[in-house]
Amino acid sequence: MPDDLNRKNNSLDAQRKKALHRGKTLLQERQTGWDGHWQAIATNLLPRLSRFMTTDRNRGGDRNQAIIDSAGTWALRTLAAGMMAGMTSPARPWFKLGLPDEDLAEHHSVKLWLADVTRLMQRIFRKSNTYNTFHGMYRELGGFGTSLSVVESNFDTVIHNNLMTIGQFSLGTNHLGMIDKVAREFKLTVEEAVEWFGLEALGPEARNAYDCSNYGKQIEILHIIEPNPDRDPRKIDKLNMPFKSVYWDKRDTTVKMGQLKAGGYHRFPAIAPRWDVLWGDTWGSSPAMDALGDLLQLQNNQLRKDKAIDYRVDPPLQVPTAMRGQGDFLPGGISYYDGYTPNGGVRTAFEVNLDPNLLLEDIADVRGRINKAFYADLFLLIADTDKRMTATEVAERQEEKLLMLGPVLERLHNEMLSPYIAMTFERMIESGILPPPPPELAEVELEVEYVSVLAQAQRAVGVNATDRLVGHIGMLAQLGKVDVVDKFDTDKSVERYADQLGVDPDLIVSGENVALVRSQRAQQQAAAQAAENAAKMGSAAASLGSIQTGAEPQQNAASDLMNLFSGYNAAPPA
Repeated sequence: MPDDLNRKNNSLDAQRKKALHRGKTLLQERQTGWDGHWQAIATNLLPRLSRFMTTDRNRGGDRNQAIIDSAGTWALRTLAAGMMAGMTSPARPWFKLGLPDEDLAEHHSVKLWLADVTRLMQRIFRKSNTYNTFHGMYRELGGFGTSLSVVESNFDTVIHNNLMTIGQFSLGTNHLGMIDKVAREFKLTVEEAVEWFGLEALGPEARNAYDCSNYGKQIEILHIIEPNPDRDPRKIDKLNMPFKSVYWDKRDTTVKMGQLKAGGYHRFPAIAPRWDVLWGDTWGSSPAMDALGDLLQLQNNQLRKDKAIDYRVDPPLQVPTAMRGQGDFLPGGISYYDGYTPNGGVRTAFEVNLDPNLLLEDIADVRGRINKAFYADLFLLIADTDKRMTATEVAERQEEKLLMLGPVLERLHNEMLSPYIAMTFERMIESGILPPPPPELAEVELEVEYVSVLAQAQRAVGVNATDRLVGHIGMLAQLGKVDVVDKFDTDKSVERYADQLGVDPDLIVSGENVALVRSQRAQQQAAAQAAENAAKMGSAAASLGSIQTGAEPQQNAASDLMNLFSGYNAAPPA
């Protein structure tokens, strides 16, 4: 037993040293290359979002002193709101689950199951803090180029997001340039640590503080999420998952070596999207980085404009020394002089002839560049248009706006939304709330199809092509080529058209039900035709019976016709 305990302690000690080294390395890389730039952006754009020191927690006070003109902050808000409405609006569907196999995806039972799971997932997103997190991530991406949220399981909401602001975390990538490591340092009070990890997990110093009711004492925590190369693939417990997550008390080196909690995940449990990134870089660039010079110039221009107005409204004065003490010449500064003036009185020290309108024009130009950098001019394109537009013009302008953001949206699909949907799907399986799939989907991999405004704009190309084909076939049919309609599969066209428009599959009748309806309709039409034919025959017989062909009353055209088929013993016809 002592040998086993020593091996366990040595293993924990080695893990602790490795974790501390990992956190220090990632932190140094971030501080050396990025912290200074982010601090400049935060000072002039988002002073309350960044947190570069663990002591910044609950930091109050006036942190907006460097911002005189808030045009940049408003432009970033417009960007975040526009991205939220254009990509992940909670008011409309923005994704649906699909299959790479198009033929299998056409099965009605498969379509209904995929639609049910999509609706359930959307309900989970609305119930959890997903949409609040997405909006905060768009704001961080526009300002700092990189954002992070660690996604945890939650009994009530299935998933829960822990959104972090810039400076709270450090990241690392694998050989493919994908984020797969997170290190973050933060502080917890003893009371919070007990609620999070339990009293038994804490070290002697923290437990003593809790026993002495010193609940406000703070503990420095290091959290590391990284791949787990030492795992045993034959085991399925949390300590042998592909990714490990460990919390350490940085100051505790007792028996547990400060390890507060250890766990694991099947997949990387965080989403860390980047606005734009160069290959080999860990951190992304942002619109705020492009606009930083304009943000600084805007503040400087506002200072100069205010100074020019002050000089004109409240200029400094020159007063003869003989008038010293004879009055208080306010407002403005007073300088006494011994010189000759024609009127021997007060005069301005110098004339300020600067026209503030020149600075206002320059300020408007700088604001325009800032709005362009944050795409605010594109997101507000329709709202700022004075003339009334048709639906076609609105659609064209939406396409133009989103084409400008196309590369960014594709990156966010890959680094933010697709991993988040995959994590949510796994948590639904673990929670046992996923409806049983149809047998056709056994061992079939799902894929995500986005139906946001951008995706709909892209699908509009296919819809227009279908409309043009239908119009061309109709024109040929009107010219007499009626058989050209046989070349067009109307059933498939309806299904493809509905998919291109993102219509709920519940509104489209399955092929089996359509065949049944058509069979019943054909039977009804056949029965109606038979009844119509019988009625016509009865009417014809009555007409023949009314035509006399002989002297006898029963001798008429109907009886003569029947006699033709009744044998040779019948009376000869007239």
